[in-house]
Amino acid sequence: QVQLVESGGGLVQHGGSLRLSCAASGRSFSSYYVGWFRQAPGKEREFVVRISWSGGSTYYADSVKGRFTISREIAKNTVYLQMNSLKPEDTAVYYCAADNSPPRLRINPGYWGQGTQVTVSS
Repeated sequence: QVQLVESGGGLVQHGGSLRLSCAASGRSFSSYYVGWFRQAPGKEREFVVRISWSGGSTYYADSVKGRFTISREIAKNTVYLQMNSLKPEDTAVYYCAADNSPPRLRINPGYWGQGTQVTVSS
């Protein structure tokens, strides 16, 4: 059974940093893409960034480019999201997701984590 478990969320001040983790288990992810999404209260879930598990290629949403960095540690089956220069508008529940198709990852990923809350105070 595939599991994606996020951790690392919390409360941080404007301009601060957090690192989220997404631990994957249950299958080989060598052909998969892992992405981070977020959903703020009253808003639709939005794509943040994705990474290719095998090659490490990345794709960022414009709203986080230059502030967030995604990486993966293959030996630990874990994907990280380093978030710097956080803003109040980054406040949301952050989810990791996985799929073997980049277009499907953006629209309807096959696997989701349970989410972790990130709150940025002004």
